[in-house]
Amino acid sequence: MRAMVVYESMFGKTRRVAEAIADALRDVMEVQLLRADTARDVGLEGTDLVVVGAPTHAWGMPRPGTRKGTPNYVRKPGSDLVLEPDADSRPGVREWLDTIGTARVLGAAFDTRFRGPAALTGSASAGIVKSLTGHGLVMAVAPASFLVDRKNHLRAGEVDRARTWGLQLGSAATSRGKAQL
Repeated sequence: MRAMVVYESMFGKTRRVAEAIADALRDVMEVQLLRADTARDVGLEGTDLVVVGAPTHAWGMPRPGTRKGTPNYVRKPGSDLVLEPDADSRPGVREWLDTIGTARVLGAAFDTRFRGPAALTGSASAGIVKSLTGHGLVMAVAPASFLVDRKNHLRAGEVDRARTWGLQLGSAATSRGKAQL
């Protein structure tokens, strides 16, 4: 099986989660790890599983307007955040999802967000699931949220939890297989 893990990251936290998921999936399948702006040039042909993740911005997936505001967090007094290269100006997951067309493959979604009920914090993965299923993908597992603290750092244990989720996803995807789609 072949998987594609597509992500968008502002300060590197969602990238770290995507890397942990991709690393876990490599135990059972071939994996491509792609930033959303580079995934536009890669089709879904030959892919059995598409995993998509983004940080939660304004209760959902990042938009051009929310991306433009991210440098303000870096400039705040006491901030130790570092903006990923061009994260505030390049296209992200939302724009990539608009380009994928219809695909009969397995999908999965994750996000990074603050701790709390999704009704209060929002969840980028909810919009990702809606878009993926709208394009014909079948969700292999329930979406996952990986938590950051108020300073936008991953909470302790979240990278390990992402790897565990990736292992569970790999197991679910290989047991379902493309034949069941």
